[in-house]
Amino acid sequence: MRLRLITLLTVCLLLCSGTLQASVTLEAFTFTNVDEEQRFKDLIEELRCLVCQNQSLIDSDAELAHDLRAEVYGMMQAGDSDAQIVDFLVARYGDFVLYSPPVKPSTWLIWFGPFVLLLVAALLLFRSLRRQQQAPQQDISDADRQRLEQIMTDSNADEDHQP
Repeated sequence: MRLRLITLLTVCLLLCSGTLQASVTLEAFTFTNVDEEQRFKDLIEELRCLVCQNQSLIDSDAELAHDLRAEVYGMMQAGDSDAQIVDFLVARYGDFVLYSPPVKPSTWLIWFGPFVLLLVAALLLFRSLRRQQQAPQQDISDADRQRLEQIMTDSNADEDHQP
């Protein structure tokens, strides 16, 4: 019983420490006003964590994300604009660091690929439906109809004889 209680308390402490660490990483920076803090949060929210890949810098707990947040904070304190900070990070890490990469030939597949696939699917569906409408309706021959009736009769007779 005592071992279970210690295990439960340990698990609770571990879970709480993870959430405390995540909140401390963003609160470790000091800002002169609320607007500057909001600018920082907006900026790191539109930048992707290079380790997690599916989280923004504001959501990630990865060590690299912490370093990038510190880099962004330092550049903001040095007086760099948002565009300068983003340009620096893109120059260093590529367009992958952005959640919304710019429209250019290397990103056309990302931007236009889903629409092209949707258009191709719609064309294939339209073509298939037209073929079905244009295909002549074929009636089955009398011989085939008689064979079908015989099969159905035999099938029904077999079902009637089963216990």
